[in-house]
Amino acid sequence: MGVTGAPGPVMDRDEVDRALARLGAEHEAIETSLLALQDHAGRRLLEGAQLTGVTKERWASAEASITLLWAYFDAYADALRSAREIRSRRRWSSREDLVELTELLRGESVTVAGSTTAAANAPTLIGASRLSESFSLAGLVDRMNELYASSLDMVVAADAVWSALPARIDLLAAELQRTRRLAHSVGVRPGEHPAGDDLERITYTLTHLREQVVSDPLAYWVPAQGSSAPGGGRPDTTVYDREARALEDVRREIDAVLTVRQDAEQRLLRLRDVLSRADRTLAEARNARGEVLAKIAATEVPVVGGPPTVLQEQLATAAEYRRHAQWHRLSPLLESLEQKAEDELLRARESLTAVTAPLAVRAELRGRLDAYKAKVARHGLAEDRFLIERYDVARRMLWSAPCDLRVAEQAVLRYQRAAAELLAAPRVPEQGGPEDHRGER
Repeated sequence: MGVTGAPGPVMDRDEVDRALARLGAEHEAIETSLLALQDHAGRRLLEGAQLTGVTKERWASAEASITLLWAYFDAYADALRSAREIRSRRRWSSREDLVELTELLRGESVTVAGSTTAAANAPTLIGASRLSESFSLAGLVDRMNELYASSLDMVVAADAVWSALPARIDLLAAELQRTRRLAHSVGVRPGEHPAGDDLERITYTLTHLREQVVSDPLAYWVPAQGSSAPGGGRPDTTVYDREARALEDVRREIDAVLTVRQDAEQRLLRLRDVLSRADRTLAEARNARGEVLAKIAATEVPVVGGPPTVLQEQLATAAEYRRHAQWHRLSPLLESLEQKAEDELLRARESLTAVTAPLAVRAELRGRLDAYKAKVARHGLAEDRFLIERYDVARRMLWSAPCDLRVAEQAVLRYQRAAAELLAAPRVPEQGGPEDHRGER
């Protein structure tokens, strides 16, 4: 440490005392900060860790900065001690003392030897590669503040990542192990079920994520935009969050498999019932088709297909899966079979409806014919010979086999029209009756 030329007006005693008090307070604050940094848990972890990547590079620079910090602080403390010694020589400092104090307190009076280690590890630091540097005490404080802020930022960021991610990864890994055991118990294994493959991938990813976080924490640090405070930012949990969501998806899949194990027998029974109803409906449709062909003439009756054997085969496979506790295979098969069975029952019902449609048409025509006959009777026209003839023709067609529906429908329509005309015509007693108002058609 050396003294350079005079830095301007000579300070008086009060100015010197005030400057020494301020510099003493700054000395205590800087010393407290440096000791806190020295004892910081993050710094101790960085010193003992096997670092890689960006953290290794930044820690080498931070270590050089901390080395320079202590060198600067020692020079600062020596200069402050020298100034206090000069001021304590006399109660009333002489002109020469005040000149010397002014030079020491305001001039670039502090010369610090360059650090060879700092120059090797952090050649980009200002002054690190020089043999010596000269500072004013105020300039030296500014320089120490800069180095302290950058070093603390690196230490706090690494410590924040180490405090946040490894513990969360360990908790997720423990949950992963529980899920793996549960998955194994229900037959969800790698190579046999997609969820088993997902568990293997999550395990691999979490293992490597933890290794990377421990060796290179700054690779998982996101600085806060626009923040200049040391440690401003947050740990990057993107990979962790993605794997946590993936594990939750697997857990839901395992829960679905467990649900299958609990109600598999009931679901299989329901499936057998639905398929049995579909088979009975198809059998009914086949019998109805024979009846329609025998009783209805000149009509097209759709062919009734047989029950699909593939569903019975798949049902047998499902029962086999249940017998051997292969729940992971049974789960998707049951879901597929349940939908196919409902579709098959619907197809059978539609087939029965299509086959019996001619019989339904014949029944509707019979009902319509009888309804008009009853209506005619209520109006006192039941004994009308013309209506009786028309009714007998229509009835003979509808109750004979095979029945030609098109011809029978025309006969019913003729009876309806004749009845409607008679019902609409005015009644003239004793003058021919209703026979005078009908026409031959």
